[in-house]
Order: sequence, then structure tokens, then C-alpha cells
Amino acid sequence: MTHTFDARTEDEMIEVGRQLARLLPARAAVILTGDLGAGKTTLSKGITAERTGLDPDEVSSPTFSLIHEYGDPPQVYHIDLYRLETDAEVWGLGLEELFDRKALVLIEWGERFEKLYGVPLWRVKISATPLSPHTSPRRVTCTSPAPSSA
Repeated sequence: MTHTFDARTEDEMIEVGRQLARLLPARAAVILTGDLGAGKTTLSKGITAERTGLDPDEVSSPTFSLIHEYGDPPQVYHIDLYRLETDAEVWGLGLEELFDRKALVLIEWGERFEKLYGVPLWRVKISATPLSPHTSPRRVTCTSPAPSSA
């Protein structure tokens, strides 16, 4: 199933994130894709705020720390793989342990390593759209994993 949202501002992107948080299951791996600066972290702020009750301003990019966890116990793990280059670096993070927890695992730049995950993946794509009175600067498309054949 696919859901599509539009966002013109940072506040609207946070609200789209809140809406996505209500659609996503309690336990899911979510690949966030989009160009640099597309709004992946801003979207993550809304998702995390909705799931944990935190203020969106308490959610930040994990670009340098690689993983942030939110909630007690953690309900959301926010991961940024932008700086990683090899499969070994990703394996070293221990993501398979996070996938076993009842939490959302949000992965920015995760499409580069998705063959490593071994779990069904939700996909959220942020695209720039032409700015006109009838469209928004950002389109967010969320696609659920294909049903398993088990």
C-alpha cells in the first residue's frame, strides 16, 4: 500500500512525519530516501515526536553519531548511513539487534545497504516537486513492504 503527502514548509514536513508515525506499525524498518537536504531528518522529527511525545526540536540528525535512540525504553532508532562506505561498517553498527526490538528503525541513506538488513522494509521517498499553486515543494511517498510469501 502506498500513501502520498505534500509539504511546503518545515512545519508541514513535521506534520507529515506525525501522520506517518500513526500509519507505521510499532515495529518496522523504514528506509528514508531523498536528495541531501530533502527533509529526511525533519520528517524523522515528526515521526519521533508522535511516537515518543518528545518535542520535535529534541530530535537531531545522527550524521556524526550514526544512531540516536528516543524513548525509554527506546521506541525509535534514527540512523544515518551517509558517512559509511562499506558493508563491514554497517555490520559493525549491530542493526540486526535493533530490528529485533519493538521499535521503529528509521534509516537515512539506507538504500545503499539494504541487501544487508534481512527484514521487510517500509520505504519513504522525499521528492522535490515543481513549485506552483497546485503542487508543493516536497512530495513524501510511503510504501509498505510487499506481503511475505510465508
